[in-house]
Amino acid sequence: MSGLFDTRHVRHAFGRAAASYEAHAVLQDEVQQRLQERLDDATLTPARVLDVGAGTGRGTAALRKRYPKAQVIALDMALPMLQAARRHRGWLRPFARVCAQAEALPFAEASIDLLHSSLCLQWSNDLDAAFDEFRRVLAPGGLLLFSTFGPETLQELRLAFAEVDDAPHVSRFLDIHQVGDALLAAGFRDPVLERDVFTLTYDDVPTLMRELRAIGATNADPARPRGLTGKARMRGVAAAYEGFREHGRLPATYEVVYALARAPEPGQPRRSRDGAVASFPIDRLRGSRRTR
Repeated sequence: MSGLFDTRHVRHAFGRAAASYEAHAVLQDEVQQRLQERLDDATLTPARVLDVGAGTGRGTAALRKRYPKAQVIALDMALPMLQAARRHRGWLRPFARVCAQAEALPFAEASIDLLHSSLCLQWSNDLDAAFDEFRRVLAPGGLLLFSTFGPETLQELRLAFAEVDDAPHVSRFLDIHQVGDALLAAGFRDPVLERDVFTLTYDDVPTLMRELRAIGATNADPARPRGLTGKARMRGVAAAYEGFREHGRLPATYEVVYALARAPEPGQPRRSRDGAVASFPIDRLRGSRRTR
């Protein structure tokens, strides 16, 4: 599951949106709150919590409040987002900030007890590699909790652009079955997946497009057109989108997938780019017979 996105474009778009993100990220805030509500019934006292794709840090601050004795770390690939997160760190027990990608986490094996990620993984260029990294850094039995966008997201905008040309103008997202299969392939156990469908409404297409740019959610498809979309084409998109208008407003659908899973115990094979790797604690090797 690689090659879906232009990683450099994603990093640049979110870095550029750091200053405007929080004023427009109403849906992102709602999803993050619903995601963390799934921790209410979890028996968990984590020593270290990692928030992958933390953005401006509002979700990280909520995790720090929920687990005040834990070390909480905000990780994001866009440095300007982490700089903006400074306002949410607090003075009493500030969370750490690390600039890195989900597919290459700069942490030791089995060093994280709770890995949280809200609306980040849909921008991963290699979901298999990200899940492999999540499993590597999670302690045995550690909890993985994340949300991601599904393929119905912005379906109206995608269909409107399809009326104008055949180029990809809206990023593609994986469905709930593909996400679940990737979790199982990575060795996570007891996965629970759910989905929500949200509908936001707008006065017109330019307002929707401005909001998407303000939160950094621009088209990152590697095959996207590199030039500016002309005024004539945008008029065509707007005209096609009018077919979806209801009660005087234009709808924009967002499909959200929520997932919760546990990291396996030591010894279960872990997929890697070099094949399956099994890790055992040293006490598991006692009494083994050496052969010549």
